[in-house]
Amino acid sequence: MRIYNTLTQKKEEFIPLEEGKVRMYVCGPTVYNFVHIGNARPAIIFDSFRRYLEYVGYQVNFVTNFTDVDDKIIKKANEEGVSATEISERYIKEFRTDMDALNVKEATVHPKATQEIDGMIEMIGDLIKKGHAYEKNGTVYFKTRSFPDYGKLSKKKIDDLEAGARIAVSEEKEDPMDFVLWKPKKEGEPFWTSPWSEGRPGWHIECSVMSRKYLGEQIDIHAGGEDLIFPHHENEIAQSEACNEKEFARYWMHNAFLNIDNKKMSKSEGNFFTVREICEQYDPQVVRFFMLNSHYRSPLNFSKDLMEAAKNSLTRILTAVGQLEFLLSGNSLAETKITEQESEFLKDAQGLHEKYKVAMDDDFNTADAIAAIFELVKLANTNCSSDSSRAFVQEVYELIVKLCDILGIFTKKEEELLDADIEKLIEERQTARKNKNFQRSDEIRNLLLDQGIVLEDTREGVRWKRS
Repeated sequence: MRIYNTLTQKKEEFIPLEEGKVRMYVCGPTVYNFVHIGNARPAIIFDSFRRYLEYVGYQVNFVTNFTDVDDKIIKKANEEGVSATEISERYIKEFRTDMDALNVKEATVHPKATQEIDGMIEMIGDLIKKGHAYEKNGTVYFKTRSFPDYGKLSKKKIDDLEAGARIAVSEEKEDPMDFVLWKPKKEGEPFWTSPWSEGRPGWHIECSVMSRKYLGEQIDIHAGGEDLIFPHHENEIAQSEACNEKEFARYWMHNAFLNIDNKKMSKSEGNFFTVREICEQYDPQVVRFFMLNSHYRSPLNFSKDLMEAAKNSLTRILTAVGQLEFLLSGNSLAETKITEQESEFLKDAQGLHEKYKVAMDDDFNTADAIAAIFELVKLANTNCSSDSSRAFVQEVYELIVKLCDILGIFTKKEEELLDADIEKLIEERQTARKNKNFQRSDEIRNLLLDQGIVLEDTREGVRWKRS
């Protein structure tokens, strides 16, 4: 398996620190509102990567944090006249609801920043002792120039950065590039007691602390959106490596931005959408499929036309799986051994399975992996019928389901029970057809269409689906 490492800017063979185990940290949301569609991309991408790692045999310790104390959270709390905790807990709950809808697995550990303050104070204290941080009037700054490798992830040079930096009159930094580790409280803000002041931590320190606590001083993979490369991930590296005196993360993975109709998503443009809003228009599985149908490092454009295309593509897969299930549920399939011709088809299917794995092993190329699934669907549609052997149909069915499952794609729609009245209408229509009362048969078909029920007459019997 090879993955693109942002740190080295090339694909590298993935070799974890400990054989058979992967320690992975993905930066989580700041919980002050519903999660937007751009945030859904890293959630879906790295959840799918985790699933693939588990599929190939790794035990994955997957940590994602909640930033539950932040200026935006405090601002919203003050606007609503409630506590910051009430705001953060409300949107943590909403985040979990959206992630469940998108079939994103729960993290191994999902720590909250406010529960890790003691660890942050400890790390800040260690950085001060080692000469990497200093305190001025209750504020603690990281001394950026004390870490010679600063900029190695983003490839930014500290002198170039400093040339464009400014120090506000109220700040007391020794250097414009120094960043905050701890800041004193302001009126109306939540605070914690520290050796330097009553206040709260800066944003960057929390991930360094939570990663160390739940994964160890060194981890295999640190991931997130490319907007986090600088300064957030750059600052994490500086803090963690200055404190722990060893390499922080071996591989850095970043997904590209998501644009809306070829424009950057922003409230001022009127193209800012939450996951909740999008899922009112499209099945969450369509959203997930859409996100995976392009390479994670390629910019992704979100539009109605592209979502409709994703919906239609996913329907092709689900329809094929449904047809295979229908065949397997009946009695028409031969209970004989797989024929010689079917064996050849299965060799083709296994070749497509291998093609899928090659794509996934090549920097997690889900677009090419999905292309392999579509080739399997074509094979199934062309070669699986009521004349096939049950064993052959079963193998093709299980392979498609497995490859979709690795990507977190459901191949079964939730079963919906027909109302008793509709069931009676279907039975009545069958009787009318047997009695050659085609006028009544057509009337019932149209009546069911009005109820959103589409009937399909096949040689194996009547099938129905909701439109």
